[in-house]
This record gives sequence, structure tokens and C-alpha cells, in this order.
Amino acid sequence: MKPIVLASASPRRKEILAKTGLPFRVDASDHDEKIDRGLSPRDLARRLSYQKAASVALRHKNAIIIAADTFIVFKGRIFGKPHTTAETRRMLKTLNGKKHSVITGFTIMDTATKKRLTRSVETKVYFRKMIPEEIDGYVRSKEPLDKAGAYAIQGLGAALIRKIEGDYYNVVGLPLSALVDGLKKFGIRVL
Repeated sequence: MKPIVLASASPRRKEILAKTGLPFRVDASDHDEKIDRGLSPRDLARRLSYQKAASVALRHKNAIIIAADTFIVFKGRIFGKPHTTAETRRMLKTLNGKKHSVITGFTIMDTATKKRLTRSVETKVYFRKMIPEEIDGYVRSKEPLDKAGAYAIQGLGAALIRKIEGDYYNVVGLPLSALVDGLKKFGIRVL
């Protein structure tokens, strides 16, 4: 089997890919992401994942590259990672008591044959209605900083969520079921 390379520095993506039992190494993409507001959120997620995979592929001659990009979409607006507590609080107040989508684009690329597969997966997430003190408490925890949409479903952020429709791992950052299906097209079986 060709070496598998995860083109991401995300510890969450690394944990999810490790669940497959496949051996892999990490080589984070240094691609400078540019948000093209003219694309639909799903198209944008696919494009960004492809660009990350392509940038890492240049460093590996005979490997399978896996790259992904995840963001939140609420009423057509893309929510990336907040960088300040004020931005975190604004995002959480906006999503409070409402439904939003988590979209992950992922690309699998064989650097030797140039074969590639790029897909996107959407999961709907429903936040429960929180009082301002709960939002403030979560912001103080520092967990939401640098997380798409200002929350981490795999952590304390799970307390914010009433329900989800779709792949849980997609919300964490890598849609495991769709990825496993995609890997079959490259002759890689998990089960």
C-alpha cells in the first residue's frame, strides 16, 4: 500500500483518521487559504481541500494525500475560526437556539497516478437556547477559540447542542464514513 499522508495539522483530524487503523503520517499544508465568496459553501470547501492536497502532493511522489477544510454556514454566511473572545461571543450569540450547517470538503489524491476524489459533506447542528451566562462561561473556557463556528462538539461544546442530523465526525472535522467510502476508490479498504 502506498504511504498515506494527512495534509492537516489538526489534532482532531489526526484522531479521526487514526480510527481507521490505517498507517499514515502528517504533513500539514502551508497553502494560503483564500475565501472566494462567489462559490457556494460546498464548492468552496471542496476547492480549499483540493488546494491543500495539491500543495502537499508536491512533496510526495508516490503517496495518497488526504486533505480537508471545515466551516460553519448560517443563513448563507460562512463562519470560520474566531481569533478573539469578542468574535467568539458574537458567533455563539448568532448561533444560539438556531440551526446551522457544518460543511467539510475533503480530497483524496494519488500523487503517482494523479487520480483524485473531492467531495463535501454537510451535517446540520441545532444549538439549544442558552442564557448569556452560559455563553460567557463557554467563552471563558477558551475551548471555542480557533474552532470553526466557535465551538468544539467533541468537548464542552457538546453541552451547547440539542441535536445533529448527519455525520458526527464531520462536525469534528473529517467525515469518516464518506472518507472510508472514498478510499475504496483508491484500493484502500478499512473494513
